[in-house]
Amino acid sequence: MRVGSFVFQPSLWPTAAAAATIVLMIYLGLWQVGRGEEKQRLQDRYDAMAKEPAVAMPETPVAADDYRYRRVEAEGVYEPRYMILLDNRIRRGRVGYEVVMPLRLGESPVHLLVNRGWVPAGQTRDDLPEVTTPSERVKVSGVAVVPTDKILELSEITREGKVWENLVLDRYRVAFPVEIQPVVLQQTSEADDGLVREWERPDAGVVKHQARAFTWFVIGAVVFAIWMGLNVRRSGREG
Repeated sequence: MRVGSFVFQPSLWPTAAAAATIVLMIYLGLWQVGRGEEKQRLQDRYDAMAKEPAVAMPETPVAADDYRYRRVEAEGVYEPRYMILLDNRIRRGRVGYEVVMPLRLGESPVHLLVNRGWVPAGQTRDDLPEVTTPSERVKVSGVAVVPTDKILELSEITREGKVWENLVLDRYRVAFPVEIQPVVLQQTSEADDGLVREWERPDAGVVKHQARAFTWFVIGAVVFAIWMGLNVRRSGREG
């Protein structure tokens, strides 16, 4: 096909390969768009639940999905002997720990793990923080989250005494003889304990899928541009 002084002469196999690649890129891009829309609906749900009134955490076991990212209130007594410190947590440029402690719910044997907040690390690894813990019954409130077990751990040593690299609920159940709910309360209520409670907004990952969709579409466009450039030539005939 001739357009002015240019000739378009696509060859079969490069054209077939380019077409297959472009179709694949469009498919992957649209799939990521769909995933982004799903995550957006999930994000909208998270944001809506954050505005709902807090619900009481029952003394009986619950389903994790029924409480994920809900505002929750709980009453009970802390069990400081089963406290763990999550290592290498950064706040405002400082290294420290997040303090996780089980709260026995009422008179039941069921406990709710409470992430009470952040405390700075000491000068050495042996200098662990002293955490002020009330001995009486307390009421705490916050947001219920479900820790993931899909984590990358750089060492086979995932815990050293009370210091843990990550919180994995099944690992906690094996380590301590307490029954726990399948969610963790990120405490937002005030307490005179010196801990810092600054939590990131729940993120369903919408931007990640949007970025991936854009990448696939760009790759498809680049393949198309290369294919066009390789198959359009200036005609040897003039006039």
